[in-house]
Amino acid sequence: MIRALTVCALSSVVVFAADLPPITAPVMFDTPEADRILAAMQIFPADNPWNEDIASRPVDPNSRAIVASIGADKPLGYNLDMNFVIVPPAQPKVPVDVTMYPKESDPGPFPIPANAPIENWPLTHNEDTGALPKPGATLEQFQRVGTGDRHLILVDPVNGKLHEFWQARLTDRGWEASQATTFDLNSNAMRPEGWTSSDAAGLPVFPAVVRYDEVARGRVTHALRVTVRRTRRAYVYPARHFASPHTDPALPRMGERLRLRADFDTSAFPPHARVILEGLKRYGMLVADNGREWLLSIAPDRRFEGLEALSRVKGSDFEVIVPTGEKEGPRAANEKAPE
Repeated sequence: MIRALTVCALSSVVVFAADLPPITAPVMFDTPEADRILAAMQIFPADNPWNEDIASRPVDPNSRAIVASIGADKPLGYNLDMNFVIVPPAQPKVPVDVTMYPKESDPGPFPIPANAPIENWPLTHNEDTGALPKPGATLEQFQRVGTGDRHLILVDPVNGKLHEFWQARLTDRGWEASQATTFDLNSNAMRPEGWTSSDAAGLPVFPAVVRYDEVARGRVTHALRVTVRRTRRAYVYPARHFASPHTDPALPRMGERLRLRADFDTSAFPPHARVILEGLKRYGMLVADNGREWLLSIAPDRRFEGLEALSRVKGSDFEVIVPTGEKEGPRAANEKAPE
């Protein structure tokens, strides 16, 4: 067994996670083997913003206006989009040609396996229908074709690394991507001020994704990722980047954190949906990108059930909170982020 060590960069507290099963080959996200590995992991330190319990944080004075700008009467939705692959510590590394944001990307090479899944594989539930796999397409074909954000997420538990790519594609020359980011899973370190990541907010995607192993255990213990149509030309902790020309204070900033109201009754929801909603009461969701309003990112795992019930939740059931250590980024012009 492999003992996973997590070091909290802010508090210098050393926390040992549970024993990791041996990882000797790439493991796809939607398997019992992945469930066992993920259940043993500490994904970022316990005091990382993604893991912060915000149930008692004060409501932002501008909450009602921000919710209205997103759509108070619009339903909560979801994309079955953000997949990932768990790689072994000795996974061979390959170069990636970064085409659009090389100055705001981390250097390779990267441990990309042959079965690396591209965003939306293998299910078909996304507002961008053109980005979905075509009927009968193989994973290798999907690695090469298609449109959309095409996120690629690599989780390396033993080495404590998370590699994320925006618009990743396999070509005859090898892998290319518009942006590449590496996060240290054992650290609270953030992107440099003003830098993007594979997400417009400069945040990691993986810690925000709802996974099957979580709902099966009955607890989602981290913040989720949500998209909205229009954001403000500003960002707030823990985000590092904005992607908008708009300055209306009623619009949410990148990194804006919303929480499901504590009095919202989840008792009539199916089990998987209820677990997600209870997590939203305690950990909330962070505005991470521009897209359709109120869309959560959920792993495209065939084992999920009853998620369509989430549409019974409306925007007015959420409130914007004042985040811990609020720090708004500069409003000066910045390079346009992925949208």
